[in-house]
Order: sequence, then structure tokens, then C-alpha cells
Amino acid sequence: MPSTPRAARRSRSLIAAAIVAGLLLLGAAPGTAAAEPAPGVAESSPGVAGPAPGAADQAACPAVDQPANPVDESEAPRPGQSAPAPLPVPAQPVGGPNMGTCGTVVPPGAKAPPAVGVQSYVVADLDSGAVLAARVPHARLRPASLLKTLTGLLVAQKLPMDKVVVGTQDDANQEGTRVGIGPGGQYTVDQLLHGMLMASGNDIAHALAIQLTGSVPGTVDLMNRTAAQIGALDTRAATPSGLDGPGQSSSAYDLASIFRLGMQHEPFAQAVGTKQTVIPGYPPHPPVTVSNDNKILGRYPGALGGKTGFTDDARHTYIGSAQRDGRRLVVVLMHGEQTPVPMYEQGIALLDYGFSLPKDASVGQLTQPPTGQTVGDFATPTPSPAAGASADTASPATGTTNWETPVAIGAVVVLGLIVLAARLRRRG
Repeated sequence: MPSTPRAARRSRSLIAAAIVAGLLLLGAAPGTAAAEPAPGVAESSPGVAGPAPGAADQAACPAVDQPANPVDESEAPRPGQSAPAPLPVPAQPVGGPNMGTCGTVVPPGAKAPPAVGVQSYVVADLDSGAVLAARVPHARLRPASLLKTLTGLLVAQKLPMDKVVVGTQDDANQEGTRVGIGPGGQYTVDQLLHGMLMASGNDIAHALAIQLTGSVPGTVDLMNRTAAQIGALDTRAATPSGLDGPGQSSSAYDLASIFRLGMQHEPFAQAVGTKQTVIPGYPPHPPVTVSNDNKILGRYPGALGGKTGFTDDARHTYIGSAQRDGRRLVVVLMHGEQTPVPMYEQGIALLDYGFSLPKDASVGQLTQPPTGQTVGDFATPTPSPAAGASADTASPATGTTNWETPVAIGAVVVLGLIVLAARLRRRG
């Protein structure tokens, strides 16, 4: 039967409504940043320097959205694969507006911090999470072995310390710094955690990665999902050891947040603060005496420990922590050199500065898991991105959000309303 003018108008109205509904659903998809303006320049105040950039302002801050180009082939993707895209930059700086600074930020009225020769740093309170001073805290740089603090956090959270692990030849074959575990050796998780955090053993990082998930890729995926869970959105692991790999990055802000969480677990805190221990040998090798790489221990009153790191691309990276007069502070230094002043001495200078500030001083806040969530616990495992996939579309570990469900709902609504309109038109 031919359509009447009234039915035609009703059909056109329904079709229009369907289109509007679909567009609204699509627009409501998480991750759409257009409706949220990027912040501009931070208000000037005493002791605060540098603009607070958002996603649209990253050109003003060098090496904020991704690390500089590598100096060697350590990050080359495998044949047939491509390097992952840079992680998305949040529209608002995580930790507060001052955390988006391109320069140095200190509390209003505070004296200038000591000069240090690093690209980025953060000084923060281990207990409250208050950031006391920072230089380009969200600069995305290579963490080197500081990334082992994320591996160590997961080990302390998820593995029994008395579990016995048998070493393998794959452990012994790992590139870079090795403590000396190998096939047939028997080690407790606690011994391995000490060896990894004290002496930066890549062989041990490999062994613990296998214990965490059964595979190195599985643990890298767990590390990335954990970083996203706690709001460490500058962090993407490519290896469990911190050896450089495609797309790997972190920031002084993220690493201070991760270290703070680690220090809430006694095995982690004991490991970073131990000066010397013994790791069992494996046939025919004798036990190995392991000394802590972090020279802050024994040289700075109240030292709690930390972590050291180095690769050719990352340069020197450093974490140090100490307690004084009821306060516990942490300092993270990234992309520095050991000359003319060693990294741990630069860290000590910034710790001294932090302790000199009032207890209520703050320019920002370290991130942490949402209330009630346990680090590293997920209801449903998220598979690792396919090799060579763009990491900002493949997994929540990249800081992106899942938009596929709203799109599908929108499409179903549009299709259903169009079909209904067509039936009404046929009915007249």
C-alpha cells in the first residue's frame, strides 16, 4: 500500500531519531577527548616554573610524549613487526596541574632546589604520596632497571616468599647484568627478589617473570595492565628486566608511585634495603655473595634503599629513599650521568632538599590503585597485543579505553529503528 504523507513523516522522524541516538551513543564512548579541553599554562605562583601542558601542548615539552630516538638497535622491532605507537597523553596531567610542568616546580615560597644534571626527577613523600618537588615529572623516558621495581612489586604482591624456584639455562642466558643463577639451582622467591632488586639481575628477572604468569610475554602484559590500573600512564614495559625494547617508557612520576607501592610490602622493602646477601649456586658453581648496587646505603643517615639502572639509551637512572624525623621520602632521577657528580649524590642532595621543606608542602600527588583494588589482580586476563600491533589500540595497558561496546550498541539501535521505520512505511 502506498505511504500516506503522515506515515512518511513518521518514518522520516524515526530515521532521524535513530541517527541521533546512534551518534549520541558513539559520542559517549570512553576515550573521546574532544569534549575535555587540554589545560593551558599553569598560574604563576612563587616557586613554580614552567607551563602545564595537556595533550595539545606536548610540543612545548621535549621528550614528554615518548623517549628520544634510540642510539642503538636495542629497540628494533622483530622482522615483519612495527614499533608500537606512543602511549596516549592524558588531557589533564596525572597527579595535579603542576605535574604537567615543562620545567621545575617547588612549593610556593620555597627556596630553589639544588642543581642536578638529570633530565627529569621527582621528590615525594612515601607515606602521604605528596610530591614535594619535580622537574618535568611526566617526561617519558627509558627506565632501564628501575622497571624491575614494577616486577618486584608484583612478585611481592603475588608470590609466596618461601616458594622454591629451580633455575634454567634460559635464565642463565639472559643478556646484560646477571647475578649468576642457572640450571639445577634452587632458590626461594625471597632470595631471587633480593638478587633482582639489589644487584639488578636480568637472569633473576627472567626467572621471576616465568613464576608470575608462566611466560615472559604474559608477565610483560601483567606489568602493563598493572601500570594502567594504578594510573602510571607513562609506563609501558617491553621486558621484565628494564632492558630496552620497542615502545618501552616510564617517567619519574610513575616510578615514584610504583616504588611507593612496593615499599608497602615488607619483602620488597627488605630487599631494596639489604646491603649484602648470599644467593645459592648451581652445579658446579658455588654460592654467590651479592652486594647492593645502591651506594646510598651506609652513606646517608636513615637510608632505606632504592634501585639503580643503566642502558646506553636510558643513560643512568636512580631511585633513593630515606627516613628522618618521622618522614620517609623517595627521589627518582632519570636520564643522568655519573660525572661530575654520581647519581646517588645527586639523589641525596634532593632528599636533603625535600626534608628541609615543611611537612605539609606539596605540588602534586602520586597515583595509586583505586580504593578497594589490589595491585595486579584482574577479573579477566587481557591478552597481550599482537606482535607489531599499535599498542594504543590493543590493550588497556596503553591507557586507552574500550570503545567497541558503545559502537556496537549504537549500530544495533540505528539498525533496529530504521527497520521499524520501514515497516511502518509499508503499513501506511
